[in-house]
Amino acid sequence: MEFRPDIGTLSPTLREHLAPGNLLRAGINLSNFLLVSSRGPGGEPQGVSPDLARALAEHIGSSLRYVPYANPGLLADAALRDEWDVGLIGAEPQRAETIGFTPAYAEIEATYLVRDASPLRRIADVDVEGVRIAVTGRAAYGLWLDRHIRKATLIRSGTLDEAAVDFVEQKLEALAGLRPRLISDRAAIPGTRLLDGHFMTVQQAVGVPRPKAEAVDYLTRFVEAAKASGFIAALIRKHGVEGLSVAR
Repeated sequence: MEFRPDIGTLSPTLREHLAPGNLLRAGINLSNFLLVSSRGPGGEPQGVSPDLARALAEHIGSSLRYVPYANPGLLADAALRDEWDVGLIGAEPQRAETIGFTPAYAEIEATYLVRDASPLRRIADVDVEGVRIAVTGRAAYGLWLDRHIRKATLIRSGTLDEAAVDFVEQKLEALAGLRPRLISDRAAIPGTRLLDGHFMTVQQAVGVPRPKAEAVDYLTRFVEAAKASGFIAALIRKHGVEGLSVAR
């Protein structure tokens, strides 16, 4: 799938800054199954975000190395350790302290799973005293809940699977997550339903460590061209991803 955006020339100095030694190291969040939907023969990540990283490397004429992380928190933590040059990760204010972000290229709805008998019917019903929400703590939607939940209690875990286990075993009132994942959780946990709407959308963007922030303008043009040309939509179709949309 060819993508040749007309976004101007990347200066040799900026190119070397972005991809030192002609190598672009792309930080990839393996826990986002919508963006990393499979593995290649050598175990390399495959999906929308690895393909977007490869298109960027091809566009600037550099080789590419994937730098995988088990979750977005670990990817974000590595921003100032010179482990990656671009990171494909949800853009959140907490992360913006160490990462410069482009506009989002894709977005994913986050909502709640509750029990059929629950009195919770709307998103606004969840943030009340006595409600306990299972959540993957350092996911982008978990960071959003950290900032916005005022009355309910967040029960944080390290992984998506652990959050689902907490919801079941501790008999919590709600499980927060990305809608596509919660659809599979609903099938696995009898007697549950999804709330309509969403409490936020995870904005998937391309980030660079703050020391490389001068590259954000060029990367922004790359991302906007990828959306406008239909390239992002084509990647979503290619990988058969449901629940991931081109960012508005």
